[in-house]
Amino acid sequence: MNNKVLISFFLLLFSAACTTNQTKVEDETISYIDQYPTRDRVEYVLQCVAKHGGLTYITQYACGCKIDKIAEKLTFKEYEAATTFGFMRKTPGENGAAFRDPEQSKSLKKRLKEAEAYAERMCFVK
Repeated sequence: MNNKVLISFFLLLFSAACTTNQTKVEDETISYIDQYPTRDRVEYVLQCVAKHGGLTYITQYACGCKIDKIAEKLTFKEYEAATTFGFMRKTPGENGAAFRDPEQSKSLKKRLKEAEAYAERMCFVK
């Protein structure tokens, strides 16, 4: 009898854990940070740390702050598209034109650049 209760409890706990990832539109308290997967956040921080001279407490903190500030300005979908366009626009010839020429590419690149400049001002002490 106790095993059935225990199994029921774990099933209930498991089903609750699976439903916590759903986004509720009416709940305004959902954090913008939750949109960005951990892997992408860590990758950004590591690239930022390398760009700013290596791993120190200050660069680690500032780079973590920077991705948070970018997340305030761009959804993850926009961020991902902007970085993809930026990476793929270096493709030479006609193949790269699909990433360089569309208005969406130019607009997202501009917004990402503005978000990064804002984040740099907010997070790095000059």
